[in-house]
Amino acid sequence: MAKGLAVTMRHMLRKSETQQYPEVHPDLPARSRGVIALVEENCTVCMLCARECPDWCIYIDSHKETLPAPEGGRPRARNVLDRFAIDFSLCMYCGICIEVCPFDALFWSPEFEYAEYDIRDLLHEKDRLGEWAATVPPPPAHEVGAESPKELSAGSRPAPARRTAPPASVKGPAEGASVAQEAAQGPAQKATQDTARETTQDSAQDTGQDAAQDTAQDTGREAARGPAAEPAPGPESRPRREPPRAMRDIRSIRPPGSLPKNAGSPPQKKDGPEGER
Repeated sequence: MAKGLAVTMRHMLRKSETQQYPEVHPDLPARSRGVIALVEENCTVCMLCARECPDWCIYIDSHKETLPAPEGGRPRARNVLDRFAIDFSLCMYCGICIEVCPFDALFWSPEFEYAEYDIRDLLHEKDRLGEWAATVPPPPAHEVGAESPKELSAGSRPAPARRTAPPASVKGPAEGASVAQEAAQGPAQKATQDTARETTQDSAQDTGQDAAQDTAQDTGREAARGPAAEPAPGPESRPRREPPRAMRDIRSIRPPGSLPKNAGSPPQKKDGPEGER
């Protein structure tokens, strides 16, 4: 009893602080969840928010439009948002739709004065959601020493150097002169050069035939002198492979029907004329 009376007396002696609402609005935290606002320009109708919503309270309708093709291009189709509605009578303010939006089209707004007398009036369309987008507070500043956002760090990086094609090989003076000469030559000079090339090839073939005949004669003379002594095989020399032997017929080794007989078993007689023999 004494403790309870002491708490009461302590609060009676303090000055009360009463906020005069609705004339004075309360100071809400920066990340308070009041209502979901929509930025229609950022929505690409990807349907991720509607699919991930656990209450199925988001309704989206759209249609496709074909954009005119630029010069030298092809026409492209894009989705145009027709309807974006959220039924706040079913919403449980989990924030999943805001987290999964890949194009920053949904935000939390601190507005909470959207009560209605009829629960069916809590279904708000994209026009009302777009009005709440103006009340979205700016994001709080980063802490001292925190990493900068990826968007800013990616924008401040220097552009990667473009890969250039390797320089073309410069032809030497002799090669360049030969190309110029071929271009300047006429059909008569080309025919003369072809004839000279054929003559050179024929002479090379004749020289090769003479060399082959001389080699064959030298080989015959060495064979007539006798076989040369083979060098002794060294420790590192590999043994020569023997030529493959001819396969003998299996029937010559053991004719069909002649199987080995056991020493202790008497010979068995065959039925028919073969047994009489």
